[in-house]
Amino acid sequence: MAERVIGLLEAVPWLRRYAGSTFVVKVGGELLDDAKWRDGLARDVAVLHRVGIGVVVVHGGGPQLDRAAAAAGLESERVAGRRITSPELVDLAIAEWSRVSAAFVSALSAQDERAVGLMGFEGGLVAARRRPPVQVTDDDGETRRVDFGRVGDVIGVDPKVLRAVAGTGAIPVITPLCGGEGGEVLNVNADTVAAEVAVALGASKLVVCTRAPGILRDPDDPTSVLPQTDLTELAALEASGALHGGMRPKVAALRRALNGGVPRAHVVDGRQPGALLEEVFTAEGSGTLVQA
Repeated sequence: MAERVIGLLEAVPWLRRYAGSTFVVKVGGELLDDAKWRDGLARDVAVLHRVGIGVVVVHGGGPQLDRAAAAAGLESERVAGRRITSPELVDLAIAEWSRVSAAFVSALSAQDERAVGLMGFEGGLVAARRRPPVQVTDDDGETRRVDFGRVGDVIGVDPKVLRAVAGTGAIPVITPLCGGEGGEVLNVNADTVAAEVAVALGASKLVVCTRAPGILRDPDDPTSVLPQTDLTELAALEASGALHGGMRPKVAALRRALNGGVPRAHVVDGRQPGALLEEVFTAEGSGTLVQA
């Protein structure tokens, strides 16, 4: 009992600090592939919402799209952690990620929270421009020119849509398929969308929930978690090759959010029950805190 009381008392200053603020929480698709992880994250998001924090969720769906592509006999290639997307893959993503979104909305409903699933291209929420072929250095150090296909770079977020949904007391759940020119639907990395949404809303935090204990100094050592870091150290880790695969777009998103005025960003282990709440409401935290 004493430990529970101490825990509650420790949370009070954080509750006061963040009441009325907005958090953007990005949830990786791999976490939504497991009902236990998905439901645990829905519970943590629901707790944040109930204590007066405005929460916007952005979700991924990589594993789900990979399976659908394999079943359809379509190639699904990634370069430097980012997917090359054909028109056929976009059509699959709309179908698969609609189901992913609905499952998380249902998980929030099971926590007595209202949520609304939104595609990024709906209501002009997230506008994107198709990415031209670019030079990319992949994880093995090879640089080549890559055409990512139906992939977009965000050029604008309309926060009015999200504020309207939040004004009803509901939690927006965003799928990162965004609107391009002429009604074209473009795939945008979910970490990137989360960062742009956080900047547009003037969020207090961007929290990236992933299947890792945090940002690792050594990618082969899961105990090498950085409890705190900054953009300078992350740049050094990136230059040394310590950040690769899916962590590269995550770090790029953290950098964008912090440079765009979001005061704090976090990477937490979405597999661990309560890790999101521990990072927000305790001095020790959980995962990695990143500041500019």
